[in-house]
Parts: sequence; structure tokens; C-alpha cells
Amino acid sequence: MALPAWLTSRKRSATARSVLAGEAAAEAARKQEQELAAAGREGAEGAWEAEFPVAGDVRAAAFFDLDNTVMQGAALFHFGRGLYKRKFFRKRELTRFAWQQAYFRLAGSENADHMQDARESALSIVKGHRVSELMAIGEEIYDEYMAGRIWPGTRALAQAHLDAGQKVWLVTAAPVETATIIARRLGLTGALGTVAESVGGVYTGRLVGEPLHGPAKAEAVRALAAAEGLDLDRCAAYSDSANDIPMLSLVGYPYAINPDSRLRAHAREMGWRLRDYRRGRKAAKVGIPAAAGVGALAGGAVAAAAVQRRRR
Repeated sequence: MALPAWLTSRKRSATARSVLAGEAAAEAARKQEQELAAAGREGAEGAWEAEFPVAGDVRAAAFFDLDNTVMQGAALFHFGRGLYKRKFFRKRELTRFAWQQAYFRLAGSENADHMQDARESALSIVKGHRVSELMAIGEEIYDEYMAGRIWPGTRALAQAHLDAGQKVWLVTAAPVETATIIARRLGLTGALGTVAESVGGVYTGRLVGEPLHGPAKAEAVRALAAAEGLDLDRCAAYSDSANDIPMLSLVGYPYAINPDSRLRAHAREMGWRLRDYRRGRKAAKVGIPAAAGVGALAGGAVAAAAVQRRRR
């Protein structure tokens, strides 16, 4: 996959595959931006009480992780449920998806083995299918399984950046096609996600680089910021996972949203802003307006999947 000149000839601080994944995600996101800009923006609850984000600061933007930050649970697992409903795979694979989702909801954090398992399953399922087919199905799956799982509090944070005239991007290990659908439905600028290889509009079952996870997310944000002329010191990033500390550390305004225990401890040590929408209590926070959390959901029901056996 050829990359444009603005993505090359620079010092690379991460592994070559992480850089490739990040750059591929950034390029895919830029190609979507013009189309997504025409989408309508939904209203949001509450308004920010502070002067951040600064209205009219075109060199600032916001980057939001997706799973457990913007949406309850993992987008890839919800997508798998929708594909099973459409008979893309058998009950055995659905049981595995259900186990992974239940673990993710109960643990509140990502497990590398489960995420790798889910990615491999998804790639094998979509291999040979057309990109346009999966995009159309993804629109339906969003309505069926994802729309009701958006955290209103986090949605309000994103809307505050949009209202200030800033661009807002999802940054996620989920497939870029799924991430793009979610971004468009929420009225965001676009999405950076894992790029699956396709030839002639048909999935090959391989990735471009590696999943957009951990250091690859930071590389994607860095590449997009350079292309867009952003000042990362004036940008904000939001995530629930310690895996995203590289991305959060890039920006001047890092936020821990529904944080796992490692991220919560790190955020407190660093003085980062915190907000937890999973319970009816306020999380410890620094400089984040209370109004942004109005209407936050209490967390949703834990996935009730009866797992008869785990994959060996």
C-alpha cells in the first residue's frame, strides 16, 4: 500500500509495524474527512463551564479512544454479534465473542490475548467479502448494538470541542470502517482505526501493518497532527486504558475517562484530568467541568453470556 509523501522521511520512534499501522490509519482518516464534514451533528447534553477548549483555535483538536471511553464495551465484539445474526459464522464463534465481551465488561480493561483472538476471528470472517458490503452492514449493526451504548458524558466532551470549532477524531483498534460509521453518526470529524488490506474492494484477510493499538495510536495521532498542522500541546486526548498512555502523553490536555486501575494511578500521579461515567459517583478530577457529565449512564448490564468452553 503506497503512502503519500507527508507520511515518510521522518524519525520513527516506534516499531516499523506500529508506524505503518498509524500512518495507514491517518491516511484513511484524511480521505474520509471531506465526506464526514457534510454529516449533521447531534446535540449534546450540558455545556462546558471552563474556557477549554478555546473557541476558534484551529491548531487544536481532540482525539477519543472508542471502547469503554465513548462506548460501553468493545466495538469489535458488537460488530461480531451483528455478523452472527446475518449468518457470517457459526454459534461456536459467537460463544467466543460473547466470552471476550463478558470479560471486557467485567474487567473494564483490554486483554491482549482476547483482543488478538477477536482480531484474527474478524479477519477470517470478512476475508473475501467486499468492503462496501461490510460498510452497509455496519450501518445496521450500529443501530442494533452500538447507538444505545454511547456514554452521554463523553459525547458531551466531544461536542464541546466541535462547538469550539475544533476537529474531533476517534482513535481505535476497531476496524477503520466501523470507526468511520460511529464517527459519522456522532457528528465527529473522522476516525483513525485498524486498516484491513483490500484489493479491488475485497478484503484479503490481512492487516496493513498491525492493529492500531498502544504505540500505533500515538503514531497515528502524530502523523495526522503533522498533516493537519496541529499543535499537540494545544490538543486533548481521552481514553480509559493504560495502553493509551503513549497517545495521552503526546497532548497538552490528557483525560482519563472511565479509567482502568493502571491509568487511574498514572493519571493521578501526573495530575491528568479524570472522569468516570460508570457509577453514580464523581471520580477524582482536575479541571474538568461537572456539566459535561450530565445524563451519564450508570454503566449498563454486564453481558450475560453462558460460556460452555473457552478456546484452547
